[in-house]
Amino acid sequence: MNLKVKLIGLEVGGKSIVILNKDDADDLGVHSSGRVTLHYGKKTLTAIINSTEKMIPKGCMGVCEEVRLALGLKDNVEVQVDAAKFPNSLQFIKSKLEGRKLNYDEIFTIVNDVVQGNLDESEIASFVAALNSKGMNLDEAASLSVAMYKTGKQLDLGKKIIVDKHSIGGCAGDKTSLLLVPIIAAVGLTIPKSSSRAITSAAGTADRAEVLMPVELNIDEMRAVVEKTNGCIVWGGSLDLAPADDIFIKVEYPLSIDPLLLPSIMSKKKAVGATHLVIDIPTGRGTKIKTIGDADLLAKDFIELGKVLDIQTQCAVTYGEQPIGHCIGPALEAREALEIIMRKNNVLDVTDKVTNIAAILMRMAGKDVKQNFAMNVIKTGKAEEKLREIIGAQGGNPQVQPEDIKIGDYGLDFCSSDKGVVMWINNTSVIEIARAAGAPKDKGAGIVMYKKIGHTVTKGEKLFTVYAEKVGKLERVKQLMDENNVFGVGEHRDMLIHEVKEMKMPSKMFMLDR
Repeated sequence: MNLKVKLIGLEVGGKSIVILNKDDADDLGVHSSGRVTLHYGKKTLTAIINSTEKMIPKGCMGVCEEVRLALGLKDNVEVQVDAAKFPNSLQFIKSKLEGRKLNYDEIFTIVNDVVQGNLDESEIASFVAALNSKGMNLDEAASLSVAMYKTGKQLDLGKKIIVDKHSIGGCAGDKTSLLLVPIIAAVGLTIPKSSSRAITSAAGTADRAEVLMPVELNIDEMRAVVEKTNGCIVWGGSLDLAPADDIFIKVEYPLSIDPLLLPSIMSKKKAVGATHLVIDIPTGRGTKIKTIGDADLLAKDFIELGKVLDIQTQCAVTYGEQPIGHCIGPALEAREALEIIMRKNNVLDVTDKVTNIAAILMRMAGKDVKQNFAMNVIKTGKAEEKLREIIGAQGGNPQVQPEDIKIGDYGLDFCSSDKGVVMWINNTSVIEIARAAGAPKDKGAGIVMYKKIGHTVTKGEKLFTVYAEKVGKLERVKQLMDENNVFGVGEHRDMLIHEVKEMKMPSKMFMLDR
């Protein structure tokens, strides 16, 4: 059947979708969510269909932007349209739903169809749900990791040792990578850091770094920066590394599940050629991983998967019961990191975490060093010099100063209603409040904390300030503050955390950032 193209100018998230009149769909013997094969010139494409009785006239076909670009279509040209068979990956997904273990070829077929847009969201959701409910063994996790990196681009730097670091997320204010990358690069090791943007947090590493320099580099630009400076901090979404992961995340988030955590991280590390890797696992109340025991079990899984993928992997179980540093939000965190690396501000928990992880990476790469060696890289100014070199290579201003970083014009102070000691900080509420203020989209939005766990406070003393770029955002912040306890202040002897007078459904924020 030949159908006339009607361009609808709609992007549909990377999928190949066409809209047929219901009569034409019936003539082809296909239904909504079925597949058709499109032939135009020498090009062929499989697309998922939607059908309509009124939007598209008989004899025509609505074409989304993804299909237009793939086939080079123009309005009113004719395209040959044939019914297509359902992909084999659907049978493999059904097998997983039934609890059967999948082999590499089956998993690769599924991942490749995900990347090629041959599966719709309900079919991808079925696969993700099957992984979550039926679980996957080490072989399946390795197969997923390999399939995810092989269906995208790979960075080949031609070096024997390439180090990398990744956090599973879940802890507010974690600006570790902004400092770690220049420290590692300054000692002569290669660290091609691809990072994510925030999904549920107040800032991802790419969001923080973007305050200082462009992060949307393509893979050739990334290679040029790394070859010049030994390191980079770029957004993984612009690199086409393991592109299936971004598609899986869109399905995982509304379902509040994350069965692909390990293959997601490891596939991206494999794609950049990492040979030595440290996984940061923040642990404690308000993080993804609540106990040290659970963190150790997760670390074991990462290490075992690393062995299969030929990536020497170690894990750093880190303290995550309160935000890292004093600032939360892209611009505030970038400013704090810049002050630390310039030796203008010694934020102990940030520098301790960064230098510990840096020392682990260096030792893995064969350097006999202790934590103070990494600290000296900061103290001597070598880390700052390297960060500025990376900023310049990525197209930023290498002379940027902390005061150049713009923070939201509107601020709201919150003070303690009691005197005593800060006993706990609700990490989840901190993230919710920073996001309500506009972070990460509004780079200048976020929180500055003046007190941390163990600090003494007086009644009426300022605990933190929330900054926003739009004054209206602070109304939502006030509402959240009325609904949540962010700081727990009490005497050292207090054993009561709070009273529960009635049963209520607890609000829980699902953390997906990685």
